[in-house]
Amino acid sequence: MTEAIRVVLADDHCLLRAGLRMLLEAKPGIAVVGEASDGREALRVIQETQAQVAVLDLAMPKMDGMQCLQEIKALGLETKVIVLTMYEDENYIRAVMKAGAMAFIQKSSVDTELFKAIQAVQEGRIYLSQRDTQALLGLLLTDGAPPDDGQDPYQALSMREREVLKLLAGGFSCSEVAEKLTLSVKTVETYKARIMEKLHFSHKSEMIRYAVKHHML
Repeated sequence: MTEAIRVVLADDHCLLRAGLRMLLEAKPGIAVVGEASDGREALRVIQETQAQVAVLDLAMPKMDGMQCLQEIKALGLETKVIVLTMYEDENYIRAVMKAGAMAFIQKSSVDTELFKAIQAVQEGRIYLSQRDTQALLGLLLTDGAPPDDGQDPYQALSMREREVLKLLAGGFSCSEVAEKLTLSVKTVETYKARIMEKLHFSHKSEMIRYAVKHHML
């Protein structure tokens, strides 16, 4: 009899984890061996259970999904990582795949994609939805960034603005950034507006692209 694939679920929303567990436990050949509500706990649970696959949300407290993924790779763990996120920007796809993830799934399609992704990564294959594959190819073909004029306006940002930029580009909402930095949501929104103005951005995707290009994620 084939051994079940050992899976760890990491997301700070307990209802989502419960839903994912029910979804996966209804499938043959998969065993959910652990759960975590933040990145640090996820790393510990992955090591304790020797999970073969980890499903990581990008926006988690204490240690986000990207940092957890980087720690998994730094420790030499054989766990395959599937990144789960609500964000659709292709820059996220490139960043997490470059960091070592083997699959990228949007929460909006998790019910149809997650089981297929687990099977694929366990077999050593990269998994992306057709939409995400097309988005990533489009980004690569355009080099993913606007022309560089040689001047870096990043130097004009204050330390706090740099913190806010990194968190926003990493997938956190203004309210989540406010909670992390012990600020009001209105203050974070003000910082965001200043960042957009100083870096000459008109859309959040440009912020993400900038953060990826400058290895901030």
